[in-house]
Amino acid sequence: MIIQQHLWRASEGWNPLFLKDNPRNAQLVLVFGSPLLLRNRRLVEDIKEAYPAAMLFGSSTAGEIYGVRVFDDTLTATAIHWEHTGLRFASETIKNAEDSITAGRRLAEHFDHKHLRHVFVLSEGLRVNGSDLVRGLTEGLPSQVSITGGLAGDGDRFGETYVLWNDQGESNRVAAVGFYGEGLQVGYGSFGGWDSFGPERLVTRSRGNILYEMDGKSALHLYKRYLGDHAVDLPASGLLFPLSLRTENSDLPLVRTLLAVNEEDQSMTFAGDIPEGSYARLMKANFDRLIDGAAEAAKMSLDILGSFKPELVILISCVGRKLILKQRIEDEIEGVRDVLGKDACYTGFYSYGEISPSTGGAKCELHNQTMTITAFAEGKPHA
Repeated sequence: MIIQQHLWRASEGWNPLFLKDNPRNAQLVLVFGSPLLLRNRRLVEDIKEAYPAAMLFGSSTAGEIYGVRVFDDTLTATAIHWEHTGLRFASETIKNAEDSITAGRRLAEHFDHKHLRHVFVLSEGLRVNGSDLVRGLTEGLPSQVSITGGLAGDGDRFGETYVLWNDQGESNRVAAVGFYGEGLQVGYGSFGGWDSFGPERLVTRSRGNILYEMDGKSALHLYKRYLGDHAVDLPASGLLFPLSLRTENSDLPLVRTLLAVNEEDQSMTFAGDIPEGSYARLMKANFDRLIDGAAEAAKMSLDILGSFKPELVILISCVGRKLILKQRIEDEIEGVRDVLGKDACYTGFYSYGEISPSTGGAKCELHNQTMTITAFAEGKPHA
C-alpha cells in the first residue's frame, strides 16, 4: 500500500504540493472537507489532475482529521495505491428517510460477493435514516462481509451535507467502496464514553427515526426541560445531550443524536431509529471517558487485525464529541495513534453518524457520539 496525503487551507493552498512522484496510479482518493470546499470544482480538479486513475470519494464534514490534527474549513486528500486489493464502487440516490432501507438494498446489489471482504459507505447526513440504510445494506450482503462508514456533516449548522462521488459533491447521495482480495485485512471498532443520567423513559410513540412521545408525554417538552438554558439553541445543543436506547433485541445500548426538532407537532428527528417500546435516557459527556473511549475503539480494531500492522486508518468521530472536547479534541486522535502506532496514515472526519459493528463478530449498526475506526492492512495473497 502506497499512500500520499495533502491538505488545502485558504491561507496556504495545497501542502504538500501535488508532485510528479505522487502515486499517480492510485485507485482511490479519500476526500473530506467543509461543504463549500467539497463542491469547489477547482479544488476537485486539482486532485483529479494529480491522480487521474483514481476515484475521488468522500464527504462533507463537521471537522477534518489529517494525521493527528483536527481542522475546520479545509480539504484533505488521501491517495492510496492498493497493491493486493481490488476495488469496486457503487452509488445510489436517496430521496428521503423513508427511502433509506431501499437505498441500502440497491447499493448492496452493485457488489459481486465473490472475494468481497469489506464495504465502506458514506451517506448524506440529514435526510437519511441511518439505521434503515445499514439494515438494507446488511440484508443484501453476505454475513462475513464487514461494513463501516459514516454520515456526512455540516459543522453544527445542519444545513446541507454532501457526498463526493464521480468528482461531484451531491446532497442526495449514498455511495460505497467494496474491497476485494485475500490479502486485505480490516480491523474495526466503535466506542463512546458518555454517561447516562435522569430516569429511563419508555418510548410510547415514534415512527422510524422520528420521536413523538415518551411515557405518553411530549418528548420534545421533556427533552427541553432537561436541557434548561441549552434548549434555546436546539437542534445544535442536542449534540451535547444524546439519547441512550435500550431495546429487547440488543444487549448493547445504542446512542442517538438529534438532527432536527419540529415545534408544530412537537417531534424530534434523530440520525437513526427510535423504536416504540424501547427505553431512552439522556446522556452527558465525561471528558476522560470520551478520550479513553477512542483508545478502546482502537484496541478493538487492533485485536481484529491480529498480527497485521495497520497502514491506513480512517477515523469517523461524532460532531458532538468535537463540541464537547473543544481544545482537547486532538487528545482522542492521539489516543488512537498511541494504540495503532505512528507508522499508519490517519485520515477521517467528524460526522452526523458512525457505521460499524460494535465489536468483532457483532452486526453492523448506526452509532452516534462514538469514535469509529476502520484500519486496513495489506499482505501478500495466499498462493
